[in-house]
Amino acid sequence: MAPRSNWKGYLKLSLVSASIAIYPATSSSEKVRFNTLNRATGNRLKRKMVDAVTEEEVPTEEQVKGYAVGKDTYVQVEDEELSEIAIESSHTVDIEKFVPKSSIDDRYRDTPYYLAPEDKVGQEAFAVIRDAMKKKKMVGIARVVMARRERVMMLEAFGKGIMGTTLHYPYEIRSEEGVFEEIPDLKLPDQMVGLAEDIIDKMSGDFQPDKFEDRYEDAMIKLIQSKQAGLPAPKEKAPSRPANVVNLMDALRRSIEEKGGKEAAKPAAKKTEAKAEPVRKRKKAG
Repeated sequence: MAPRSNWKGYLKLSLVSASIAIYPATSSSEKVRFNTLNRATGNRLKRKMVDAVTEEEVPTEEQVKGYAVGKDTYVQVEDEELSEIAIESSHTVDIEKFVPKSSIDDRYRDTPYYLAPEDKVGQEAFAVIRDAMKKKKMVGIARVVMARRERVMMLEAFGKGIMGTTLHYPYEIRSEEGVFEEIPDLKLPDQMVGLAEDIIDKMSGDFQPDKFEDRYEDAMIKLIQSKQAGLPAPKEKAPSRPANVVNLMDALRRSIEEKGGKEAAKPAAKKTEAKAEPVRKRKKAG
């Protein structure tokens, strides 16, 4: 069963269009989430919206958005006024250009989504756009309004559908110059770099996402299960911090010896099934 879509409209390429729905490609619903409680009573707390001057609680129907134009001066904007803002990308993913995927700086990529045809009438047009991009090995650049903001979206053929990845605007990207400017230009010995290359060779392999688990989340689940069972919180000693490397060449050689007989990626250890159920078991991507 397909998840609920969060956008419906049209995918448009010149005069060709198809009715589509956009679905989130990621989810955080299986993550451990905490409520804020009253320590004394154990009851859950709820937040109240309070007037910053009168300190009186303001009911929902009296709350309105405001844009600051000066100190304590705001322009009020109603939800109905925002919903009436109509630009083409509010209901249409209009492809404006095609570019090689490699030409898009990784820093600009934000959130992935799935695009799928919404009805049988648009399936053929959708497939034509998808297959043309795949054969030309190009990605489309389009615009779409999501969550009351126009986003630039990169479109690429993905299986039987299309994957759309929202892109950051240039003003959202920080320059690396201020971070890297104090890194000196070093002339490294060829032997030293060669040893590092040997380590990379020994640790190389295919990316297997199912081999990685959120170890911090697993530790939180273990903590919750222990407290639910009336047991003390588990005390695990944190790994010691790496010592400063005194002899880099020696550290590289010892690293090669250490990695010599080991596989690049070990299978993740199986988690013990818990009897208590403080959290739902996380689903793996299909």
